[in-house]
Amino acid sequence: MAQEIERKFLLAGDGWRGLAVGVEYRQGYLCAAKERSVRVRIAGDRGYLTVKGATVGASRSEYEYEIPLTDARAMLEDLCPQPQIEKKRYAIAYQGFVWEVDEFFGLNQGLIVAEIELEHENQTFTRPDWIGEEVTGDARYYNAALCAHPYSSWQQPAVADKSTNS
Repeated sequence: MAQEIERKFLLAGDGWRGLAVGVEYRQGYLCAAKERSVRVRIAGDRGYLTVKGATVGASRSEYEYEIPLTDARAMLEDLCPQPQIEKKRYAIAYQGFVWEVDEFFGLNQGLIVAEIELEHENQTFTRPDWIGEEVTGDARYYNAALCAHPYSSWQQPAVADKSTNS
């Protein structure tokens, strides 16, 4: 079984910009249940079909297969409900790891998150200074959830008071 161990973070600044060239992504979901998801994705000029299991901690099963680009386009157009995910992904190497920064567009405009994949859940790593609050356990930040409840529909706080954050 393929296993994905991933931690997700908000960003604490623009220090990541200019460190990598982004790749355009478009993705939709054939199934987006809590227990499993089936995703169709176009990343650059390649198509993928991905099946993921339920998340436990920072881990879940994941199976990904490259599919013909024409098939991916047809599935996104004909089978995946709207809205879909539109984003640009930047792969940034930092101290032996690759951070994937996703800058969202469309109904998720304004949201930027970073992910790091690990070999085991307790693996240590150094955060770049542009990495902020961890949101690994917050299901709102899952791409499947962003299709159902886009970032633009979230209640945004008027002003964040950083003096009370610990």
